[in-house]
Parts: sequence; structure tokens; C-alpha cells
Amino acid sequence: MAHILGIAGSPSHPSRSYSLVEYASKILSQQGFTVDIILARDIPAEDLVFGRYNSPALEKPKALLEKADGVIIATPIYKAAYTGVLKAFLDLLPQKALAGKVILPLATGGTIAHLLSIEYALKPVLSELGARHILSTIYTVDQQIKIQPDGSIQLDAEIEQRLQDVVQDLVKAINISPVTKEVAHAGDRP
Repeated sequence: MAHILGIAGSPSHPSRSYSLVEYASKILSQQGFTVDIILARDIPAEDLVFGRYNSPALEKPKALLEKADGVIIATPIYKAAYTGVLKAFLDLLPQKALAGKVILPLATGGTIAHLLSIEYALKPVLSELGARHILSTIYTVDQQIKIQPDGSIQLDAEIEQRLQDVVQDLVKAINISPVTKEVAHAGDRP
């Protein structure tokens, strides 16, 4: 089955953006996908700040990214852009790290005014990393994600439905992707 990598770009944990990745991960796991989640904030700050491309701390994230068929990238929006920790992490990835992968961007923010931040800030960077199949973005305002006392989340009904729909779009895109089919059929060859 296909592999999905979730990248949470929040500098804090837990976070609303991480909860969206986790929610999508549960849906995908129930459908038989292997899902790994990494937090950009877990990369040592020195590696991020000093641009240490060959840091041993990047070996596992790069390996997970390399085997991923799809990538979910979630970030809060601060000052009309995605987070600095996510930017620093993305800067350390190989030049075409997202080539051949289906990308699902998710974002959270305090106001609807930053709805287009993903379009003009994040998507150009994803394209520079080789992403060519970027799905529709889900942008949520903080009030649409309620964190419960037990740590679980309750999504606004509209956001929940949109998230379920776009996760299914991810599943469909991966299942028809030529790269995924080539990998899937590799085991069938004599």
C-alpha cells in the first residue's frame, strides 16, 4: 500500500495544524495507508538556523519523504505566511524532494483574511521542490477546531466534510498516479 508523510510545521505542539494532520492520518490508516508524521520543530534548531543539509537529524525525515507517495503539509499562518520553522525545514530538503508526490496543504489561522497565504507563500516553495500535483488547500480558522479537554479535537461540520473530501482526493490521486502504479507493479515483474 502507499505511504503518506505528514509534515507538521507548527513551532508548538500540540497544535491545531498538527491535529489536522493527525485527523487525516486516521482516515488514511483506516484505508490501509502507511502514515508517518514528522514535526519540523523536532529538527534541532541549530541545524535549521545554520542550514546543515547533511545533519544526521535529517536522515529519517528525508528517508520518509523519499518513500512517500503523498505528503500532507500543515502549518499555522503567522503574519500572512507559513511558519519559519517549516520554511527552515523545507530549505534543507533536496532540490526536487517533492517530485512525483501528491501534495495536500493544510493551514490554520486566526482570521479568514489570510486564506490566500498558502497560494502566494507556500505553493511557490512546494513547486520549487518539484511538486506538480498539489491538491486543494484546506484553510481553517481557529474557531473551526475545538480542542477538547482530553486532547482530542472537534471540527466544525463544514471543515470536517471538506477535510474528508480532500483526503479522498489524495487517495484517488495516489491510486492513479503513474509513479505509484510503477511502484505497485514492480513486485509483479518476474
